[in-house]
Amino acid sequence: MTQFHATTICLVRRSADDVAIAGDGQVTMGEHAIMKNNAKKIRKIYKNQVLCGFAGSVADAYSLMEKFEKKMEEHQGNLKRAAVALAQMWRQDQASRNLDAMMLVADKDNVLVISGTGEVIEPDASYVAIGSGGNYAYAAAHALYDHTDMTAAQIAEEALRIASDICVYTNSHISVETL
Repeated sequence: MTQFHATTICLVRRSADDVAIAGDGQVTMGEHAIMKNNAKKIRKIYKNQVLCGFAGSVADAYSLMEKFEKKMEEHQGNLKRAAVALAQMWRQDQASRNLDAMMLVADKDNVLVISGTGEVIEPDASYVAIGSGGNYAYAAAHALYDHTDMTAAQIAEEALRIASDICVYTNSHISVETL
């Protein structure tokens, strides 16, 4: 089976009024071919109050995002409750149990990592990154967060730009969304 790799997503929260997510646009098939340069893997959901970005298998990521959006509606926008409900559904649904995807989600108060294995993680830091270049973007966001006065959007975008210089599965076609 051909593996689709790609993506780096970085989410930064400076304050309730300064939350941003950035994602690159590359989709890579196998180890040798770039299939798309400008895919959009981040967006606002639930009345534009929640930022969401995904990495991993494209089909699994879309499935994960769709299920999460339904849970957000069911729980009237309560991010943590929706994430936990999604995780519980995963563990009960054998077909969904091993989705090859991860999501970063945030509202004005919370930042969460949701994995395709049904785990919900609240990171210790106010920045987090996932995907092929996630470690590079995370390190860059860490340095920028601690040593600059850049906004959340500026940090997320620059962290992606740095990751794109290092990771072959990350490109510099960067999308940014803010709350």
